Amino acid sequence: MMIDQVQETIRVYSRPGCHLCEELIEQLLPLVDGKLGIQVVDIDSDEDLVAALGTRIPVVEFRSKEVCQYHLDVPAIQAILVDLDRS
Repeated sequence: MMIDQVQETIRVYSRPGCHLCEELIEQLLPLVDGKLGIQVVDIDSDEDLVAALGTRIPVVEFRSKEVCQYHLDVPAIQAILVDLDRS
């Protein structure tokens, strides 16, 4: 019997109309395609997120740890993918 593995998710905190957020997501998609899911979180939908992040977006988070903010840290994402391949 084969059990489907649940794909892990990388989270991007964003808001509509944020050009840095859009650029980061466009760069992130091909890197993680098929390896990680992407959850885009609109911080404006949660007062606590607005208070915590304000204009400090986009923020990328994996396993509840901040990976990068403002610009995509490609080596950090690649390191996450290598670790996933090893497990």
